[in-house]
Amino acid sequence: MSEKKLFRSSANKNFCGVCGGLAEYLGMDATVIRVLWVLFALLGGCGLLAYLICALIMPVKE
Repeated sequence: MSEKKLFRSSANKNFCGVCGGLAEYLGMDATVIRVLWVLFALLGGCGLLAYLICALIMPVKE
């Protein structure tokens, strides 16, 4: 059985590949993840801070 791992996407990325990697991990469309992330950032959440932290700690899938 293959173990799923969370990586930043090198193929499906606009900025750092965090949303693309999360979408691949969850089996969702990256656009949905991006829209949700922007909503969290705009609605007083910690979306931008969380994105930056993920961009720093998530390894890139090569």
